[in-house]
Amino acid sequence: MLEPKKLKYRKQHRNRGAFSGIATRGTELAFGSIGLKATTGGELTARQIEAARRALTHEIQRVGKVWIRPFPHTPVTRKAAEVPMGSGKGSVEYYATIIRPGMIIFEMDGLSEAAARKALTLAGHKLPMRTKIVVRHSAR
Repeated sequence: MLEPKKLKYRKQHRNRGAFSGIATRGTELAFGSIGLKATTGGELTARQIEAARRALTHEIQRVGKVWIRPFPHTPVTRKAAEVPMGSGKGSVEYYATIIRPGMIIFEMDGLSEAAARKALTLAGHKLPMRTKIVVRHSAR
């Protein structure tokens, strides 16, 4: 699973205020010719990214190339069950990233559009937000 090699601080705030608004960066296809774009916002964990990536690569049978655009940088902590109030912040459970509406999550290239659409649909089912498939149209 994806996780940062090194962090300046081991624990940090969740920044839940960042859920609001639409994405201004990462909204256009940059690498591939077809991609999966979020239409609703939310928090995306490393485990969810990995589940979607596995569904994607299983469907395309390692043909073509896949790019994963978001990276889970934010550590999310959780206190153990039945721990009393106080006694500090909990330990790091997983890493997550905030996805705003309009962000590209996956990009693909090197296979037919029909196969890519099927694979991206399967990957979208693994994610906790609604998604749509976007295609780069060549200028003729």
